[in-house]
Amino acid sequence: MSVSLLICDDSSFARKQMARCLPDNWDVDISFASNGVEGLEAIKAGKGELVFLDLNMPELDGYSVLKEIRKQDLNSMVIVVSGDVQPEARNKVRDLGALDFIKKPVDNEKLITILKQYGIETENKKSTQPVNVKVDFFDCCQELVNVAIGQAANLLARLLNVFVILPVPKVNLLAATEMHMALELTDKEDNVSAVCQGFMASGIAGEALLFFNDSSFTDIARLMNYKGDIDDKIEIELLMDIASILIGACLKGMAEQLNINFSQGHPIVLGQHRKIKDIINTSPRWKNTLAIEVNYKIDNHNINCDLLLLFTEDSIKELNNKIAGILN
Repeated sequence: MSVSLLICDDSSFARKQMARCLPDNWDVDISFASNGVEGLEAIKAGKGELVFLDLNMPELDGYSVLKEIRKQDLNSMVIVVSGDVQPEARNKVRDLGALDFIKKPVDNEKLITILKQYGIETENKKSTQPVNVKVDFFDCCQELVNVAIGQAANLLARLLNVFVILPVPKVNLLAATEMHMALELTDKEDNVSAVCQGFMASGIAGEALLFFNDSSFTDIARLMNYKGDIDDKIEIELLMDIASILIGACLKGMAEQLNINFSQGHPIVLGQHRKIKDIINTSPRWKNTLAIEVNYKIDNHNINCDLLLLFTEDSIKELNNKIAGILN
């Protein structure tokens, strides 16, 4: 008898990757959900005896889905599949009843080992149904960054002994005149300090901008065990430390998935204690830009920063080629 299997992830790219990682000849009836609300409805309808569940999703995230499964006593075995690999994320999902945790991108052998560990039979004579999931370029970029920022958050979380709250990345193609629209999550009235760092690989180039709210410096200094007064010089040191982790790890995470190596320029301070619009207006731009925004927040602390990855318009073709290579 076939197993009803649900893949719940807001990214069609991730759903397709997950489906393609399933063991060959596994008798499963696959369903898909693009957010937690759809996922819960599918489970209630009997389509999720086994669920592969993402954590960072709109409308209802994976943590909330796990809480509802427990609250409603739904008959479902859940394995979390996420790019958020912070220790606290792993502990939280297990406490909420998940069988196990698999990091993205999924390793086939690791998946089979976990399924066998929990007595889930995957060997039979029926072929797994073909995977027919449509994906688009923006969705693929979003998922690549989602995995990469999870790695960056893990480093920051371990350094500061905190839990980093990760959003769903925002992806847009913007003209230079629209750049101010990219930072939707940041309070435009706050003063920020900013760092810019260029990067390039074969056929792909761009720059990463990190905007750090001025109100965050006190908490970040305390978490990094800095003693003494915080002047502009100290703020730059703290800003560079955070930028090194978040930008460096994020670019490394993307490069690993795309099978490339980014060369990174020297980080430059764009400005201190200024409005975002003023900093953006003085930063170099291209005619059109692929902009990916991530807003990092630290749980229970007044720390908030925006990471903006900007790719040149000429980079889009090569990014498309690299993504196609992953899917083929």
